[in-house]
Amino acid sequence: MDKKAAGGPRVCRKIDSIEDIVQQCLNRLQTLQLDGITDQQKAEYKKRKLIAEVKINKFYITKGSNFSLSLSKPEADLTADMISSGAWKQKTFKPYNFEARGILPASGHLHPLLKVRSQFRQSFLQMGFTEMPTNNFIESSFWNFDALFQPQQHPARDAHDTFFVSDPQYAHEFPMDYLERVKEIHSHGGHGSQGYKYDWKLEEAKKNILRTHTTAVSARMLYKLAQQEEFTPKKYFSIDRVFRNETLDATHLAEFHQVEGLVADYGLTLGDLMGLINEFFKSSLGIDKIRFKPAYNPYTEPSMEVFSYHEGLKKWVEVGNSGVFRPEMLLPMGLPEDVQVIAWGLSLERPTMIKYGIDNIRELVGPKVNLQTVYDNPICRLEK
Repeated sequence: MDKKAAGGPRVCRKIDSIEDIVQQCLNRLQTLQLDGITDQQKAEYKKRKLIAEVKINKFYITKGSNFSLSLSKPEADLTADMISSGAWKQKTFKPYNFEARGILPASGHLHPLLKVRSQFRQSFLQMGFTEMPTNNFIESSFWNFDALFQPQQHPARDAHDTFFVSDPQYAHEFPMDYLERVKEIHSHGGHGSQGYKYDWKLEEAKKNILRTHTTAVSARMLYKLAQQEEFTPKKYFSIDRVFRNETLDATHLAEFHQVEGLVADYGLTLGDLMGLINEFFKSSLGIDKIRFKPAYNPYTEPSMEVFSYHEGLKKWVEVGNSGVFRPEMLLPMGLPEDVQVIAWGLSLERPTMIKYGIDNIRELVGPKVNLQTVYDNPICRLEK
C-alpha cells in the first residue's frame, strides 16, 4: 500500500500471481497422485481435517475347479455306513491334519493336601522310616489315652474335646496283662513314678471314640515292638486323619490330618529330637523358620511345641508337638529301661497353608474350597 500516492493511498500488486500449495496438494491427493507429497504434509492435512484416509479392499472372484451352484458341507468323519454302501466315493471330505494334537480328556486333579502328603511320605521313606498302619479311625480310649499315661480325668477326654461313638459304644479285646500293668501305673505308680493315685476304671478305658491323634497307633506299634524277644531300634511314621471337637476358625478344623514320626533306640536325648525336627522341616519341607516352646503333654517329658512363621498371616503358627515318651508309658509295655522314644507330630493342613500361601484353612478343606484353585495349583516340590 502506497499511502503517499497522488489522490490518496493506493494498493499495489506485490507479486504477479498467488500459488496455493495446499490446494495443489489436495487436488493431487484427490486424483491419487501421491508423488512428492510427504508423510508430514499428510499428517498436517489430517490434523486440519482436510483429508481422511480410507482403505478400500478389492477382490477379484473367478470360477475354480470346485465351483458349484449348490452348497455341500464336506464330511468330517468316514463312517461304516459310507464304506458299506459305497457312498464315500461321491462324498467330499475335509482334509485331515495329522499333526494336530487331540483334545485333552477330562482328568482328575490332586488336592494340595494330597500333593504335600505325598512329599511328606517320600521324605520319611528317604530318611529310613517305616509307615505304620492307620486304617482304624475308631479307637478305644485305652489305646488313645490310657496306654499313653493320660489320666481318665484329663480334660481332653471330655465330650467337648473328643467325639464319642455310640454304636458300638465299647471295645472288648485288650491284652489283659498289659492292661493290668497300665491300671497299676495309673493307680499306684511304679518304675520310680507315684502315678496319679486315682481309681482307674475299665469302663472308661473301653469307650470307643474317633481317635484324637495317631499316637494311639504309635502306642500299638511300640507295644508290638516290646513283645519281640530282642529289642531292635525302629523308626516309624504315619499320615492320616484324626478328629477333635474343635471350634472352627482360620487355623482349626474338627477333622484334620496328623503327620507323626517316632524313633525308638538306646540313649536318645532331647537334642536328638530337636536336631531331627530341624532336619525334617528345613531339609525335607523347605521351612527354615522354626521355633521350639516348652509345653506339657501327659505322655512326654520333656515336651515342646513347634512353631513356624506364616508369611500370609504374618505371625508364628503352631505346626506340631514333640517330646520324649515317659517311662510310665514305655516300661509297662515291656520295653527295656535304657530305651528312649522320641516323637513329634504335626498337622498336614498348616504346612500346606504355609507352602501354598493360604490364609484360611476353610479354603483348603470343606465346602468353601474353590475347585478351580485345585485345578490350577502347581506340583508341590519341597525344597531340599
